[in-house]
Amino acid sequence: MAPVPASPTDKDTDPTIGALVIDASRDISTLISKEIQLAKSELKVSVRHGGVGIGLFAGAAFLGLLAIIMLSVAIAYFIAMTGLDLAWCFLIVFGAYVLVAAILAFIGIKQVKQVKAPERAISQGKEIPAALKGRG
Repeated sequence: MAPVPASPTDKDTDPTIGALVIDASRDISTLISKEIQLAKSELKVSVRHGGVGIGLFAGAAFLGLLAIIMLSVAIAYFIAMTGLDLAWCFLIVFGAYVLVAAILAFIGIKQVKQVKAPERAISQGKEIPAALKGRG
């Protein structure tokens, strides 16, 4: 059976290239806006969970600080059981904390002094303009 020839009215209903481009650009625009809406809704959920997490960490840090204070008082009273005056016991606990803080600060300073600039990345970054100009 021979194929049916297209009638002149069928050719009039085919979309033009301009119409196809307009439809495609509209569809892409809609797709991008929907993707942005999806990203916003996902970020809202993430930000909410992150905020709750930060609040819980802050609460835990505060309770940890209170626990350290109570432990310090308990240690001072434990030392006082040896017969030493309570004021000296609190001073001993204070001195121990100052010593630990000094050691941590000393170690921290040594670590910070070891920080260096990313020299290889900087030198490669300086070569990029010449490479782009074709002189690389």
